[in-house]
Amino acid sequence: MSTTTFTIEGRGLKLQTADDVKEFIETILGMDALENVILSGNTFGVEACRALAAALAKKPLLKVANFSDIFTGRLKSEIPDCLVAFGDALKDKEHLVELNLSDNAFGAAGVIPLVEFLTTNRNLQVLKLNNNGLGITGGKVLAEALMTAHEKNVAEGKKSSLRVVIAGRNRLENGSAPDLAKAFAAHGTLTHVAMPQNGIRMEGIEALAAGLTNCPGLEILDLQDNTFTARGCRAFATALPTWPELKRLNFGECLLSNKGTILLSHALALGKNPKIESLDFTYGEMKEDGVLELAAAISEHLPNLTSLELNGNQVEEDSAAIDAIRDALAKHDHGDALGELDDMEDVESEDESGSGSDSSSDSDKEDDDELADLASKLKV
Repeated sequence: MSTTTFTIEGRGLKLQTADDVKEFIETILGMDALENVILSGNTFGVEACRALAAALAKKPLLKVANFSDIFTGRLKSEIPDCLVAFGDALKDKEHLVELNLSDNAFGAAGVIPLVEFLTTNRNLQVLKLNNNGLGITGGKVLAEALMTAHEKNVAEGKKSSLRVVIAGRNRLENGSAPDLAKAFAAHGTLTHVAMPQNGIRMEGIEALAAGLTNCPGLEILDLQDNTFTARGCRAFATALPTWPELKRLNFGECLLSNKGTILLSHALALGKNPKIESLDFTYGEMKEDGVLELAAAISEHLPNLTSLELNGNQVEEDSAAIDAIRDALAKHDHGDALGELDDMEDVESEDESGSGSDSSSDSDKEDDDELADLASKLKV
């Protein structure tokens, strides 16, 4: 058995009382070098949580607390007391870098008990709150807690430690996305942000783009299955050049629009994101001219791209545009980087800007002018 990790992951245990967890508490107390605790895949009542929390409070070297999926079948009224107990136990842990509470359906009521922890323990680097049903209210509470932590850091002359925020499948929507964007901008240290499947529409997408420009070290961005349209793409086209460390970009299933993908491709063609390894524009309403623009950007400026997903777009698998994509990838010895194209949409007879090369050229110029204008107005 590891001397630094305690785990009962995935055992499906139903633990209600302090006596139910007595054996585990004895083990924890006997581990002087305990750094990692994994309780995932079991279900705990209030008494059990309080007993475990009391034991964890005595472990000063804790680094990772994985409490994902630990409240299955519990009443929502029970969960806040459990979270208060764990938060109190962890708030003074100087070495704690990761807290994972994903897959616990506690909603907004579950965030409130975490506020004191989030504003007190400012050593945390990784916060995972995926699939918690936070909703707009929970998102706002989370954003306010992060802002308070930032303000305390400023008062103490301390740089933020926060690096990773995972908050997918929470219905954050436009109602809380701008608040979270403001918090991200304030911290300015994020390297990984994942907020897929949150019902965020164009206004919220614009706010996130603007906020994240203040995080120049951003490496991974996942906004899959939100709604961009060309409006959201304009904002992210402006933001892309501010992330020279970017490695993974997931805008799959975001209704990018063909014009939007052209704007994004033009931004990538500026050569400011040479480290990108993975790109997902699936189901983005791309057409042949949009794919050709992306191929040009890949050919000249994305030498490290080893994973490209374009399935579900409006272009034939055997088209000249897809051939151009394959050629661009092969130029960098990544000929196998393109994913499956087995669900491409029917190609429409006319593209968005109408037929004719002059019209297309004029549209491209307008897009470039628009991108330049947005960039000039951007406040980083």
